[in-house]
Amino acid sequence: MTSTSPPPLGKRILLAMIEPPLPLGSSAPARWLYVLLKGLVERGHCVTAFTVFPRVEEIPKCKALFPPPQYDLRCYPLGTRAGLSGKLRTALRPYSYMFSDRFLEDWKAETAKGFDVLHLEQLWSGWLGLSYPERSLVNLHHLTEIDLGELAQNDFRQMITTKLMFRTEHRLLKKYPNIRSCSPRLVPYIKKINPRANVTVVPVGMDPALYDFISDEKRTTEPVVSVIGTMNWYPTSSAAVRLLTRLWPKIKQQVPNARCQIVGWEARSVLKDYLSMPDVTIEQNVPEIRPYFERTGVMLYAPGRGSGMKIKILEAMGFGIPVVTTSEGVEGIPAVDGVHASICEDDDGLIERAVALLRDVSLQNRQRHAARALFESHCGPRPTVDAIVSIYDRMLSSSPSQRQTNA
Repeated sequence: MTSTSPPPLGKRILLAMIEPPLPLGSSAPARWLYVLLKGLVERGHCVTAFTVFPRVEEIPKCKALFPPPQYDLRCYPLGTRAGLSGKLRTALRPYSYMFSDRFLEDWKAETAKGFDVLHLEQLWSGWLGLSYPERSLVNLHHLTEIDLGELAQNDFRQMITTKLMFRTEHRLLKKYPNIRSCSPRLVPYIKKINPRANVTVVPVGMDPALYDFISDEKRTTEPVVSVIGTMNWYPTSSAAVRLLTRLWPKIKQQVPNARCQIVGWEARSVLKDYLSMPDVTIEQNVPEIRPYFERTGVMLYAPGRGSGMKIKILEAMGFGIPVVTTSEGVEGIPAVDGVHASICEDDDGLIERAVALLRDVSLQNRQRHAARALFESHCGPRPTVDAIVSIYDRMLSSSPSQRQTNA
């Protein structure tokens, strides 16, 4: 009789998140966090997840998605900067205020029990792992130094806030030897700040099952050009402004029956100067985003500057919406111009590609099917979560003496 070795025990992982892991939540990182938490538990790892909730009304929804005993999900309201202690914390450790005293007490108690890896999602979570840098993995979605580096700062308060962000990013990145970047573009910036860092590129993971490919019968037959995304984030708002001021007028000249649709968080507030434009609809804070994708003929997302993977581009690919964008828009996605997306940097090229798609349904279909296949193969749960676990394995094998055990 052949004996077999028992399966390896799952790793003890403490996961810190500053957004809740909701599959279709209002924040972009939520999609990845949902995939990450589910994927780690499905692989047999022992995960205690700590989550900050900017909107406490989302706590019951999140608990229903991740019920005990299968999941150990700890939910905390967003911390506050109010009071002397909050202001002092902000001065000493900028952006650490979001972790409430209760969060910090529970986190300290849990780390004392022992762990294999601290997984710190988004850079501000880096304040939680300073006592264990070698056993921490920091996940970097984007860098404000890139996003806002060339943005004119006309307001003194905003200028101070931006400089504080940049300095805090450098301060935290220098502390950690293990960093996950969602795109290759971020790697040289990280290495310049922290030359000793071991940086691994793993794309943002999303669950294709949540994005039913929109069939021909449900897709609009009208030439509708859209930008969909969070408008209080500069890359998306810059894409909307570029469309409205530079691209849309020329598209409209060539496709007279075309319409423009802008949808996203705070869209009408951010784009208040464009509300009266003819054949342009701007809607904000909508409860369900899929109907707006169904009404989209072409997603035209051309941001001025913005690092990291663009979730709304991925969602468009998942739903099967043809995308016209720039290299910034497909950062971290190995899309080929004319195959998975229409990619160009200059206005004339973007306009030409958008008009060609609006006029040719067969071209739309070829591109959207190829994009969906790329979405599944590159950003699906299996390849992305497996890559994260491989980083854990490497971290533990390189410093086995530092592996924590339960007391």
